Amino acid sequence: MAKNVIDVVIETPKGDRNKYAYDKKLKAFRLKKILPAGAVFPFDFGFIPDTKGEDGDPVDILVIMDEPAYPGCIVETRIIGALRAKQTEESVTEQNDRIIGVAVTSQLFKDLEEINDLNESVRNEISHFFISYNEQAGKKFNPEGWAGADEALKRIKKQRK
Repeated sequence: MAKNVIDVVIETPKGDRNKYAYDKKLKAFRLKKILPAGAVFPFDFGFIPDTKGEDGDPVDILVIMDEPAYPGCIVETRIIGALRAKQTEESVTEQNDRIIGVAVTSQLFKDLEEINDLNESVRNEISHFFISYNEQAGKKFNPEGWAGADEALKRIKKQRK
């Protein structure tokens, strides 16, 4: 694999209202919640295996690709950047960045190498999705800007178990 390519486990497909989460104990995917009518995941959402974020969960990642995958699918993903953000829940604030990547097999998005290659309106949609998604869960998500591929990869390496 290339230096900026990692394996990602998809939990929730693009366009889905259902939020799935991997249950380590059962070794299966559990329906965690259903988003309100009209709210869907803008791209496939998953996690980076063998990592641990500040919230104790594996590092989250949004994977851009041509068609939705399915829960449990492993997707070779090229890291293009991250949405830097702080998340507050019950007066506790943690860094909770969202890594952004592109499926290596993508035909439509194969030219995306860095987060700034992604259209600004799409970046804004991603940011607004996470603000709204967290608000529905009673959390505050505060975006702090975008990080490039190198910075995102350094964060992933730091969070490897």
